Amino acid sequence: MTDVENRMPETDPRTAIDPKLLEILVCPLTKGSLEYDRARQELVSRQARLAYPIRDGIPIMLPEEARPLD
Repeated sequence: MTDVENRMPETDPRTAIDPKLLEILVCPLTKGSLEYDRARQELVSRQARLAYPIRDGIPIMLPEEARPLD
C-alpha cells in the first residue's frame, strides 16, 4: 500500500471521537477536562500537560501511555 492509500479521509468515523464520550471523559490525574486533537489522535490535558493517545478509536487513559506536552 502507498502512503495515499493508508491515509484516512477526515470524515472517516474511525478518526472521530463521539462528542458525548468527550463530555464525560476526564484526565485520570487531575480530573480536569480534555481537548480532542484530531490531527494527532490524542486527548489533551492542559492541566496535567499530557496527551493521551487514541488507538483504533479507543482513548488510552493511562498516564504511563500519555505523551508529555512541551
